[in-house]
Amino acid sequence: MEYQILNTSTCLLVLLVFIPTGLGICPSSCKCSGNDRNVDCSGRNLTVLPQGLQDNLTYLNLSFNQFVDLDHQLTRFTNLRTLDISNNWLKNVPAHLPKSLWELYATNNNIKVLQKLDTAYQWNLRVLDVSRNMVERAVLINNTLSSLKFLNLSSNKLWTVPTNMPYNIETVDLSNNFLSQILPGTLVRLQHLTSLYLHNNKFSYIPDKAFDQLSQLQVVTLYNNPWSCSDNQNIPYVLQWVQGTAARVVGAPCAEQPWPWVSITPAPAQPTALDSSPMIKGTKAADRETSATAPEPTKVTKTHKQFKAKEVTPLATQRHPVLFPGTDRPLLHSPDGPQEAAATRTIHVQDSTEGNASLAPATGSSTTPMTLSITSGMPTNYSKMPQSTTATFRKEEPTPSAPEARVPSRASRWQVGLLLYLAVLHAVA
Repeated sequence: MEYQILNTSTCLLVLLVFIPTGLGICPSSCKCSGNDRNVDCSGRNLTVLPQGLQDNLTYLNLSFNQFVDLDHQLTRFTNLRTLDISNNWLKNVPAHLPKSLWELYATNNNIKVLQKLDTAYQWNLRVLDVSRNMVERAVLINNTLSSLKFLNLSSNKLWTVPTNMPYNIETVDLSNNFLSQILPGTLVRLQHLTSLYLHNNKFSYIPDKAFDQLSQLQVVTLYNNPWSCSDNQNIPYVLQWVQGTAARVVGAPCAEQPWPWVSITPAPAQPTALDSSPMIKGTKAADRETSATAPEPTKVTKTHKQFKAKEVTPLATQRHPVLFPGTDRPLLHSPDGPQEAAATRTIHVQDSTEGNASLAPATGSSTTPMTLSITSGMPTNYSKMPQSTTATFRKEEPTPSAPEARVPSRASRWQVGLLLYLAVLHAVA
């Protein structure tokens, strides 16, 4: 009987020791959820870890407390995924963190150096945020942090872009530092980088080929840097890269300042729809004439009782357009007297040099404006006249622009004679 009582007491003692860990009793100074595996102990002015935390935690929030040192105190949480130690008094990233971490937030502390052992063997770490500290040097080990996607080192005291950043990283925030140089090969392996934040630093130029391997880059910030826009030896690379990249550049360098080494060549004027018209082409061709050409009369050929007018290149010296405003119907001669035609078509021909006011009259001769009227059908009172198509040229005297009388040119006299000849032919017919 006594033996049984002794065994029962021993079992109860063992249960009292292991039940808090196995069942997960939430510390009184924290808030717990998810079977006490998500623990929030933020804003409690803690200086040491609270008692009663179970080892299988997945989320632990220790932010806004007064922790100064957490070395070796978090190693036992082997299932921990997210650790938030922001807004404390930590001087370094806690040593020997569990290798199960996915996210580590250590913002707004007193961390001065990011040692290589701080992130060594963190193969599962995806987010590392050490912003708003006093980090002057960040040492990363090559081929570690292979799962890291987001690195935030903004608002620190870095002078050089950290080297050996993991090749799978996608977002790097280095803004609000004292960065002034990028060592050769620093960004060569970052072919998956999509976002790079470099604003509010001390860059005066970007070394040649520094950004050439960033094929997946989508956004880069470069504003608020003291760019040396007058340095024609170092600054051209970043300016040319900005012009050629497909990424969105926020705050392009020297955007409001001229580039003294770039020769500005005016672009050739593009032809417009108006320039392609025959009227404009003829006007421009006339402008290029250096000397006036002799006037050439309109040539008329008679073919099967039809008169066809052959167009001639207009004079380059003609200043005003030639207008043919005639709208009257022509008259046909008949034995009973002139009769009105059954149908009349009046064709108005306008000079192709219309609107060319740059050409001054180099000679005194000009082309006499004429109207070509085509009359078809029979007159109403002359039934014996065979159906035909006749052409009548009616001469219209232009309105004199000056009181001086002009001497008719040789072409005008030739045309008047032709008209008289045609009138005689009509009378004979």
